[in-house]
Amino acid sequence: MVRMRLREVELDGPFAGIRLGVVDWGEPEASRTVLCVHGLTRNARDFDALAESLVRAGMRVLAVDVVGRGRSSWLEDKSGYTVPTYAAQLRRLLELEGLAEVDWVGTSMGGLVGMAVAASPGSPIRRLVLNDIGPFVPKEALLEIRAYLAEDPLFAGLDEVEAYFRRIYAPFGRLPDAVWRHLAEHSVRRTPEGLRLHYDPGIRVPHEAAEPQDIELWSLWEAIAAPVLVLRGAESRLLREETARAMLRRGPECEVLVFPECGHAPALVEPGQIEPVVRWLAR
Repeated sequence: MVRMRLREVELDGPFAGIRLGVVDWGEPEASRTVLCVHGLTRNARDFDALAESLVRAGMRVLAVDVVGRGRSSWLEDKSGYTVPTYAAQLRRLLELEGLAEVDWVGTSMGGLVGMAVAASPGSPIRRLVLNDIGPFVPKEALLEIRAYLAEDPLFAGLDEVEAYFRRIYAPFGRLPDAVWRHLAEHSVRRTPEGLRLHYDPGIRVPHEAAEPQDIELWSLWEAIAAPVLVLRGAESRLLREETARAMLRRGPECEVLVFPECGHAPALVEPGQIEPVVRWLAR
């Protein structure tokens, strides 16, 4: 039986008062720790299946709810929901946990945060997995994200939540029914009015305030020293095929895996997607 614990970590210093929810898998004495960081509107429980496999391979896994999501605190100043904030908070989390070196698995936004940390001086990242994200994100994809961020749906029950997720997250691909239910169960919070999505609606504020434009982070990419595994959904609109090819030509040591029949982003819940990640991190 894989050991899993739900914890909360209180940050300090400039982040005093911020609490981060952590799903802690495996044994603290494991020789290697993997930090898993989710996408923009997601949460730490997205990594349950991957974490179980990593633990069976002898690793410890910390899956984190980024501030404003899941069991973590919400920011009073909504303009603080940015990649630099997330990167600084997660580096402090690793310091408080006494982790000088980790492997990092980041889906979408979590990959952007991982790139920022990996490119920074004294980076703690040994190996970096980027799930369907890279140093170039086209404006058109960002406009799609802005559109669904504008929604703040209210649900009467989990069946409605699941139906909503099957529509919104259709690019995840053809997932088993149990996976869709798992996503629904762990992605809502109970309010007096009914079920709402398990994140602060204020995360949309920085996106609405910014002028839509392509994200260009090639200088950040070229500053990364750690080896990188890039996962790409074959139909992804965020990580284009030409971007993935360019990542192989410049910057850090890099490998690219393409998963068929999915877009943004591979869900990392089935063996065909999980096993290559476990093998690469176990090197």
